[in-house]
Amino acid sequence: MLSLITEKTKKILISSKFRNLIFILFIIFLSVGLFEALILSPQDYIQSDSVRIMYVHVPSAWISLGIFSMIAFLSLGVIIFKNKNFVLISKSLAPSGFIFNLIALVTGSIWGKPTWGTWWAWDPRITSMLVLFLFYFLYLLSWKLFEKNKAVKISSYISIIGVINVPIIKYSVDWWATLHQPSSINVLSESTIHSSMLIPLFLMTAAFALFSVLIFLMKYNVELIKVKNKGLNRI
Repeated sequence: MLSLITEKTKKILISSKFRNLIFILFIIFLSVGLFEALILSPQDYIQSDSVRIMYVHVPSAWISLGIFSMIAFLSLGVIIFKNKNFVLISKSLAPSGFIFNLIALVTGSIWGKPTWGTWWAWDPRITSMLVLFLFYFLYLLSWKLFEKNKAVKISSYISIIGVINVPIIKYSVDWWATLHQPSSINVLSESTIHSSMLIPLFLMTAAFALFSVLIFLMKYNVELIKVKNKGLNRI
């Protein structure tokens, strides 16, 4: 038991060493990204300055999708391999993914008002992002309502089922008539967005990713401390 607690303490100390570095990198990327997004990047010829909401909206959506996909992958490992550490990692990732999903919905609504003339439309992509938000909510709620063993199973199945929605969000603009424009950034083909907008978009994405890692490390440390204090509640 003592060796188990010592190992957990080391994990806490190791992750703590990275927090300051990640925080510094976050501040650097955020500062440069905001300068590029608000000062150097041009107005859109149709949307004018309202296009700058993209630099918060799009990275938030990407991060929330990426985190949920990671949670689903780890949850599959929990179901198949009974890896308890995957449970702690998944549980620690969820809060930041939930917050970024909420930011994506709110900024999308703010962006939609000057662009489409309405705060909300039951557009396929907006609706599927709302569904993702509900899956995040159910995942977090399961940890509040059920005791640990049951919560592990229920939360894992929620994320595995919910990940089906991720490709729907991605390809909704291609599969259905939608208010959203087709994807401007493509991995396998040339992107249609100009570098003057692409650079601040990537900088802000990096900043948000670093922030999500920072939140994850803090949450993961809390979970490890809980396990350490309970003693018998092993990873």
